[in-house]
Amino acid sequence: MTESDQTLFSGVSHSRTADEVVQQIELLILDGVLRDGDRLPGERELAQSLEVSRPILRDALKELETRGLLISHHGGGTFVADIIGQVFSKPITDLISRHARATRDYLEYRRELEGLTAELAAQRATDTDKALLSRIIEDMRNAHGTQEPEDELAADVEFHNAVGEAAHNIILLHTMRACYRLLSEGIFFNRKAVFSLPNAREQLLDQHVAIHDAILAGDPEAAKAAAQAHIDFVMRAADESARAGEWGRVAKLRLIRRDGGRGNRATGNSKTETKA
Repeated sequence: MTESDQTLFSGVSHSRTADEVVQQIELLILDGVLRDGDRLPGERELAQSLEVSRPILRDALKELETRGLLISHHGGGTFVADIIGQVFSKPITDLISRHARATRDYLEYRRELEGLTAELAAQRATDTDKALLSRIIEDMRNAHGTQEPEDELAADVEFHNAVGEAAHNIILLHTMRACYRLLSEGIFFNRKAVFSLPNAREQLLDQHVAIHDAILAGDPEAAKAAAQAHIDFVMRAADESARAGEWGRVAKLRLIRRDGGRGNRATGNSKTETKA
């Protein structure tokens, strides 16, 4: 067991019932401390940390599996279930991804949520939250300086997740994580294409820094404005990226048509000369 696992789980009360173990693990999932895909420590180590017998622990884990919060792989351990993905079901995400106008609706929805989340974060962020946000901003700057767009994209999602955590509202936290999941999977638009637009990377970095600075300053109004200005920029960039992609597609079709037309004309001329 790692040192972090030892501090993550604490001994339950003297009654040491399975219900108390269930409640402790549930709260860790609810508060976003345990995320989907996280692996729990082994049975022996976890029972020691919780100060319960292994039969009690097994009963608790079985109940959490029944509730759909944990999933066990035979011989492979116990993991937090993918509860975030269920906020937006696969049929609805598939439906949304087939209709371009959903991109703007998604970003419009995110604009309001991002503004509220940043506003709350500026009011509620702890010193630990602020330190994490500063660390992520430093990662962004490093990735930007070394021209590593994949690292920038990863830090982008991590930053927004950290702002969501700093807001200390569990409904917002899980809703925003669901949004970022869809964003990371490219359901709505190609984030790489947005990053590739001229000066977009520089502007995006500046926007994240502005959100960070407002939260650290404890300025809710500035934090909300900075977060919404960031989404406004992403909306414009997404539109521009889609438009440029469509222009590129049409240009290629025209080139193919011209090249094909030239070949047809050449063939026609050859036949005419043969007849003559």
